[in-house]
Amino acid sequence: MSWYRLDGEDLLLFLKIQPRAGKDAFGEIMEDSRKLRIKAPPVDGKANAHLIKYLAKTFRVTRKQVIIESGLGSKRKRIRIRDCGGLPEDLLTR
Repeated sequence: MSWYRLDGEDLLLFLKIQPRAGKDAFGEIMEDSRKLRIKAPPVDGKANAHLIKYLAKTFRVTRKQVIIESGLGSKRKRIRIRDCGGLPEDLLTR
């Protein structure tokens, strides 16, 4: 299984989140997910809110289009990005 999958016009991402990182950045690809480092701490939903904001900016969509489908209280998350169409080229090569 890859760390992403197209579901019609939606994009599903399988991520392992590392909160309290020095900067926001995609990391290494693991067997079934990809590491994503975010600056926000995992307190009072701040990490999830920051994650949505970061992904919306990265994929050039609105925040409403980024949905955490599973893993709200976990480091492992399944994210749906509605009407995205695919990965940006720079994420394919990193």
